Amino acid sequence: MAGEIDRRPAFPVLLRRHDLCHRADRDRRDVEAVHPYRPGAPVRAALDELVTRRLRQGAAVPGFTCYGADTALAVVAAAEQVGAPVILLVAPSTAAAAGGSRLIRALRGIADDAAVEVCVQLDHAKDEPVIRDAIAAGVDSVLADGSHLPFAANAEFVRRVVSFAEGAGVVVEAELGSVPGAEDQAAEQDADAVGKTDPALVRPFLDAGGARLLACGVGNVHGRYRGTPEIDWPRLERIRVAAGAVPLVLHGASGLPVEDLEAAPAVGIGKVNVNTELRTEMLAAAEKNLGPCRAAGEDMLTYTEALRQAAVRVATEVLALTSAAPDKRSTTRTA
Repeated sequence: MAGEIDRRPAFPVLLRRHDLCHRADRDRRDVEAVHPYRPGAPVRAALDELVTRRLRQGAAVPGFTCYGADTALAVVAAAEQVGAPVILLVAPSTAAAAGGSRLIRALRGIADDAAVEVCVQLDHAKDEPVIRDAIAAGVDSVLADGSHLPFAANAEFVRRVVSFAEGAGVVVEAELGSVPGAEDQAAEQDADAVGKTDPALVRPFLDAGGARLLACGVGNVHGRYRGTPEIDWPRLERIRVAAGAVPLVLHGASGLPVEDLEAAPAVGIGKVNVNTELRTEMLAAAEKNLGPCRAAGEDMLTYTEALRQAAVRVATEVLALTSAAPDKRSTTRTA
């Protein structure tokens, strides 16, 4: 067997009410002793405020795409281990599928139970009904993605989402320019030189749309980079100046060199999205453990624990990299 799993029931049978209450109080005190910033209530923060605060500290907040609650649990465990905030991303394909709203509610519960600040964001949403349903289910941020539309239509789409999202306390991110590739697949992609974000359009777009975070195209891609990634740093610096106080977002962080992620906060990137890297490691763990776990009597506990450990490993590395002080950051990355 790949590892030993504690198969004891979570609670002994016939526990008395007195014992349950005593254990709950003890567990709460233990958590507060380890995480003094958690007073027992959900730790929530508006995403733009959280990202801005982290940028002042020379750090960024990573977001990880969660196709299930098990991934979210692993990501939050990594964030608590590092002691850093994190974002649970929900793909629009997941949100629109059967059970999508239930998954969002589950992620909301996981986020609110965490000992660090955890935001839940609907990523790359193009359909208003999906956005409205996700807000009702508990997301505290959405990426209103009109990047496939002409400039004016993109800004109008964002403005429309802002009009009903902000009243619900939901922060809106927008995207200007193009980031090639599909969010749910990991095919190799070339950077889109033609669709890169035009710095001259950034301020008019933000003024017209009202987004509080801006995702931009600067040589980044969804999926895998074909060849060596080449971020357009001069363009990114001009975008930062034009955006002013609005934090920037880098999609397609999987596969970027360590030094690129280290340099991101200095040019205003306060949020980086990770998907391919997480999926790749979890699927590799699935391939490695499926056969042995079947041979061990359909051992689901060991199998799911292997996937959880893979997710924790990737999330911990990215969180540590994006959270460390500049002079203490690692120069290597294993995943």
